[in-house]
Amino acid sequence: MGLLFGFVLPYTLVLNKRVQDRFNDLVFAVPTRVYARPLPLAADMPMTPAALELELTFAGYSNDGHGQVAGSWVKQGSRYTITSRGYAGPDGGELPKRIRVTLGKGTVQSVQDAASDKKLALAHLDPARIATLYGASQEERRFVHLADVPPLLLNGLQAVEDRDFKHHIGIDFSAIMRAAFANLRAGHTVQGGSTLTQQLVRNLFLSRDQNFTRKINEALMSLLLEAHYDKGRILEAYVNDVFLGQQGGQAVHGFAAASEFYFGRRLEDLRPQEIALLVGMVKGPSYYDPRRSPERALTRRNLVLQEFASTGLLSAAQLNAAQAAPLDIVSNGQLPHNRFPAFMQLVRTQITADFDDETLSQGNLSVFTTLDPAAQLYTEQAIAETMKSLGKRADPLQAAAVVTNAQTGSVLAVVGSKIPGDQGFNRALDARRPIGSTIKPFVYLVALTQPERWNLSSLLDDSPINMRQPNGSMWTPQNDDNQSHGQMPMVDALAKSWNLATIHLGLEVGLPRIKSFLESFGLTDVNPSPSLLIGAIDLAPLQLAQLYQYIAADGHALPLVAVRGVVDGNGRTIKRYQVQGGNGEYQDAVRLTTWAMQQVALYGTASSIGNSGLSWLHAAGKTGTSNDTRDSWFAGFTGEHLAVFWMGRDDNKSTGLFGATGALRAWRDLFAKLPTQPLSAAPGDGLEMAWINPSDGKRTESQCEGARQFPVVAGTLSSDTEGCFWQGVQNLFGGGDHPASAGSVAPATTDTPIRN
Repeated sequence: MGLLFGFVLPYTLVLNKRVQDRFNDLVFAVPTRVYARPLPLAADMPMTPAALELELTFAGYSNDGHGQVAGSWVKQGSRYTITSRGYAGPDGGELPKRIRVTLGKGTVQSVQDAASDKKLALAHLDPARIATLYGASQEERRFVHLADVPPLLLNGLQAVEDRDFKHHIGIDFSAIMRAAFANLRAGHTVQGGSTLTQQLVRNLFLSRDQNFTRKINEALMSLLLEAHYDKGRILEAYVNDVFLGQQGGQAVHGFAAASEFYFGRRLEDLRPQEIALLVGMVKGPSYYDPRRSPERALTRRNLVLQEFASTGLLSAAQLNAAQAAPLDIVSNGQLPHNRFPAFMQLVRTQITADFDDETLSQGNLSVFTTLDPAAQLYTEQAIAETMKSLGKRADPLQAAAVVTNAQTGSVLAVVGSKIPGDQGFNRALDARRPIGSTIKPFVYLVALTQPERWNLSSLLDDSPINMRQPNGSMWTPQNDDNQSHGQMPMVDALAKSWNLATIHLGLEVGLPRIKSFLESFGLTDVNPSPSLLIGAIDLAPLQLAQLYQYIAADGHALPLVAVRGVVDGNGRTIKRYQVQGGNGEYQDAVRLTTWAMQQVALYGTASSIGNSGLSWLHAAGKTGTSNDTRDSWFAGFTGEHLAVFWMGRDDNKSTGLFGATGALRAWRDLFAKLPTQPLSAAPGDGLEMAWINPSDGKRTESQCEGARQFPVVAGTLSSDTEGCFWQGVQNLFGGGDHPASAGSVAPATTDTPIRN
């Protein structure tokens, strides 16, 4: 009696307080999940079979030959039947549905509801999960209420693990006796006698040590747990806490998380054979791992199915169908820790003001980003393929890239290293390097904001320059070919990337105006020296993408965004990130600059775009090379996508690459695969095409010698046409030299490096 009151009772009271304190405050650590953007599907949207299948695979969809269960698809010719899983996102989300998507000629031909054959204006596939933000414990879990758990799982779990769960008091003495007899007869452990309550106590309160003290504690705590809490709460805790697998350092807890990990689907969408596998794995998640030991897992699953049938949970027909089914495990577990670290760094940067690290890692949140899986993976591949094509020259090289939606500023892809998934230095955000001739479109754009003074036919002076610098030395920049080219139309100076013509123009426009324009994009420490005009400014690829976004978005200064919104564990949107576009600024000048940049890709330093079969894109772009070929740049956009690529060396030594021979090659490789809308070849609103005599900038007739057609701001050029008569008079008196027409421009040269 003394032992009872002196030790057992106080000890039980201590355990009782521990059980109640822990269980009353039981909050499962649910990590924050980060998702890509949902894939939109609509008629006429650019899409290829390769890109669609890449998206489906990355989102964990399986080609099961039927496309009838959530998270599956099947292809028949050019038609895909897809059953989506649905999702809740910051914009409301979408319910699960079965759709038919027909592709053809590089676009979506139609989208239909598979049940009714009704055409759908727009459908979305649930977004791929791209990262997980864990707290101190690397536990993967998705909390689910008992009412949302399939009845077959709840009843089947009890049938296999604890048939007397509804009636015992935490310990099942009859089960212990049955297990002891079975083990004695077999000569080794073949059956356990633990109840679900005991298993839960073991997971929540105790270590895995096999000793007498631990077993006594387990029994007492199980009795106490059953005394204080109803069966439903105990079972719900078990369903959410049971250990069911491991991926590296990430432990999978709970049936809901295991459903996504093994089948890529929500728990409520599982079929009987899949529920049986998860229930069977409770006995030994590692031993019955279906990826490592599929035959062993299949045997265990079929045994559990037999138990389901023997307890009346399945009919004979259901049993036969379920046992005949394959395991259907998704090849890649849906537990990405940080697949795209460069992109995730940008995500963290943009939401730091609203969410600290602790909230992100333990807040049971869903972060919906703007990442486009196809754009990201194709960008990584483009860099890898370009590096491979460079052979040994690529060994010391590094690379970075940023891809955005040209119209919205959404960041679709970020690559910070030539090695995909590299967790190290993020060159896309943090490597500031001289941008070379990619600065030039902005010099021309500032000039073109004064249409009464300059247009694309205006003659620029490409004569030599000798300027004394503040330190007394002479600055004598050169063109890449070490030649000067006299007078030339502005568009040719940009297309050929001539340094001297650009410097003369920039000095006439005024360095303070150009500096002020660049600083309006948030740039600091812009040095207003003449060398700025040919790229003596250090920017990261993301910063250069922000500059070019202004041109690609038709004069709308849109901030680059990587996050769409954040949703809490109950599906409520707690933060939405939206960009409100204004009316646009200097749009006439932007549209003229865009047209000029299209000539860069047509006959200038980026003419290889057209030569590589991508002329249909009518892309606008600009190559860039820094001094001594240290940095290779290309920034270019279509009607839908803007992409900026950089290649260089971390030690800042020469690469031997110009913009056209390094970064541009990666850009071409990307757009050879990425479905995109072409950019219009016609000048935009507010512009008109005019035939001009470049020698005097006046309107002329198309048949006149040297006449060229240029876009100009409507109403800025006199309507008077000089005709060809005066040209004949000029020729008669020796004035017959005219700039070459666009059709006779010399073949493209490599881009111009800065030379000081």
